[in-house]
Amino acid sequence: MRDELVFGSSALTRRAASTRLPPSRLPPSRLSPPTFCLCVCFQTGVCKVQWTCCRSLIVHFLPSLSMSEADGDEGAGAGGISLGSSSDSAPKTVEGKSLSTLSAIASGPGWTKVSCSCCMSERVEPLILVKLSEKVRPETKRWLIKLIGTSQKEGGAGLLAHPGEDATGDIIVVSAPRCTLLRATEELGLCKSYNSGDMEAFSYIDRDNFKDSDNMDVFLTLAERQFIVKYELDGLRAQRDLRVPGLSDKNAFQNRDNIWQKLGSAGVIVDTVPLHHPQQLKELSKAWYSGNQLSQPLDSVNTYFGSSIAFYFSFLDFYTWSLLPPALLGLCITYYSADVQKEMVESVSGSQTEDVDEDAGPTVSGHMVQAMFSMLWSTVFMEMWKRRSSTLSYHWGTLHLAERFAEPRPGFHGDLGVNPVTGRVEPLFSEWQRDLRMALVSIPVVGLFLGLVVLGMFGFYWGEALVQQVHSDWDSVLTQTLLYTPSILHIVYTNMLATVYRTVAKFLTEFENHREESAFEKHLTAKVLVFTFFNYFAVLFHIAFFKQDVPLLRKRLASLLIVTQLINQVTEVVIPFLVDRFISAPHRAESEDDPEEDKLRRQSTLPVFPGLFAEYIELLVQFGYLSLFSCVYPLTAVLLLINNLTEIRSDAYKICKLFRKPLYPPVANMGVWQTAFEVLSFVSVVSNCWLLLLSPRLQTTCQEAGMSSTSILMSAVLVEHVLILIKVILSVLIPDEPEWIRKKREHIDYMSMEALKQQVQNLFLVDGLSQKLQPEKS
Repeated sequence: MRDELVFGSSALTRRAASTRLPPSRLPPSRLSPPTFCLCVCFQTGVCKVQWTCCRSLIVHFLPSLSMSEADGDEGAGAGGISLGSSSDSAPKTVEGKSLSTLSAIASGPGWTKVSCSCCMSERVEPLILVKLSEKVRPETKRWLIKLIGTSQKEGGAGLLAHPGEDATGDIIVVSAPRCTLLRATEELGLCKSYNSGDMEAFSYIDRDNFKDSDNMDVFLTLAERQFIVKYELDGLRAQRDLRVPGLSDKNAFQNRDNIWQKLGSAGVIVDTVPLHHPQQLKELSKAWYSGNQLSQPLDSVNTYFGSSIAFYFSFLDFYTWSLLPPALLGLCITYYSADVQKEMVESVSGSQTEDVDEDAGPTVSGHMVQAMFSMLWSTVFMEMWKRRSSTLSYHWGTLHLAERFAEPRPGFHGDLGVNPVTGRVEPLFSEWQRDLRMALVSIPVVGLFLGLVVLGMFGFYWGEALVQQVHSDWDSVLTQTLLYTPSILHIVYTNMLATVYRTVAKFLTEFENHREESAFEKHLTAKVLVFTFFNYFAVLFHIAFFKQDVPLLRKRLASLLIVTQLINQVTEVVIPFLVDRFISAPHRAESEDDPEEDKLRRQSTLPVFPGLFAEYIELLVQFGYLSLFSCVYPLTAVLLLINNLTEIRSDAYKICKLFRKPLYPPVANMGVWQTAFEVLSFVSVVSNCWLLLLSPRLQTTCQEAGMSSTSILMSAVLVEHVLILIKVILSVLIPDEPEWIRKKREHIDYMSMEALKQQVQNLFLVDGLSQKLQPEKS
């Protein structure tokens, strides 16, 4: 009985000082463990013990048991850590066993110990490998293992740690017991399958009514289990000033210091590596990219790599197949239009015919249809994707992620103080200091890189004029080949500048010192998006609307579509494959007889996954080419479709074979990237309307109708506003989520409110019972 009480208490009161639980789950801190037992009984409707047992425990404990004593036996760390002081006088449960006998249960040989029978297991799943410096002393490693295994109430991570085969070696293998996983599931706001079959926001006190909650391999995905371990390690903070055994005083911790980050800065922790499961990875690879199947196993990708990776591949898959309609339209326009065929030949050959001025721009019959279709297609595509995204979010349990007053992110630093919002003792950094850093450092540096983009654009124009002059003077096959040299050099320049800028943008965002991880990601993404839009589209807009040179625009777009895709495939797949095959792989050769520790250690030699930034940027640029400029090059969608059919498999191969297993938090959608795609969809209306004005044939038709330049301009503005209105109407008519998803979301919100009301009612009920029992005890 008492072990049940301790679990219940720690589920709601652990980290009460840091308030990491969602607000809807956080009960008043005065709930005592026996009181909470009654809350469990009333909340779930199933009393695990007899009422008389609950009553007797309240009579026995309420006057004398403090919260710290109640949670004292929550977990025992390595080396026989004593976390409780009442084991000698612990009362008997219904079966006559005291909790002190449970506090020494081992999860497996060599692992730190757990404090409850429900977490006991003969098989422990290695989830995270912590790589230590070779210079770390044995006492430092023992202290770190003890910290990882210590209960969260006592300032530890509440996880399981294994020192490896060599107790003085440089690795620690980390796993997680069932109770820690379940509590973190509630903190993160994940939805899981209820006994009724619906997805519900998980509640620890109602855990027995969720399907498979006793089997963590089924209840949580591998990606979720690994993220929870990393989440708990990153959340470790010093509860007081302390000195780490084996380290100098300069590496001592002050109160509320982030332990994991400071150990990394001190060189104690070299790396934290999520571990691959070879058999699961082999099965996933076979179903994903090794066969001839066209569909992707997105549920398996979510299970193994997490929702962030799964959403990227789901979007890539949805976007690729959505390219079929514009690709078919582009092929039809090219096949049936002699003018378009001539333009395609000119864009590839780089030469122009004598009558290019008459037909260089978009034609009413072909390019106008392409422009109108692109504007409407981009709107329908994004609205349909949002519906698919909400459906996937529901199935993957991320529809109702908790919004909470999060702990400061590991990289956040400042002067120690009391947070005026949460009342927690934590590092504080004023907003005016952050704004000052952004104004004096971040904005000027971003402006400098935008200036480098402009410099590269003028260099491209200078090179373009030079090779055109050389070609007109010599008119040979060699000089015709040189016509594409400025475009190729400028593409290489922009790609190199983008790579450098992403590193600088990350440094600037770190320097701004954002408190929340979400704020950090938002500002980093905003910096990259501004630069990306300027870097990749500035030249095209300048050619189209300032130089008004449609043939040059068409040639430039063809160069980008062909050369950029080849460069991306080489840099993202071919080079990593060659490096892995001929340089890294020989050093990772292993056999079935190798010790398990060596197999785990070799995973840390793989390069770190570079992240999804570059992948989303590539798709965003593609989408921009298609929605903004495809009316001057109808084969844009065809080239993108061919590229993406190979991109899906190459990205899948890359993430499975060439890099470490990535680790991302659960997400409900693509986040800010989805907004970026919607912005481009809106800009496409303006771009296509004004590109149509450059058509000599359209201008001639308007002039023959007696329209002045002002009338033509006003007509274009009117058409633009009408098309924007149509886009808005389409976005309203197509809901962002299906009706059944909307009902499920409202049901989850309703159940969360009912659970909160029930907790409040239980509190008043138990308070009244406690007051009645006080005289009885006295």
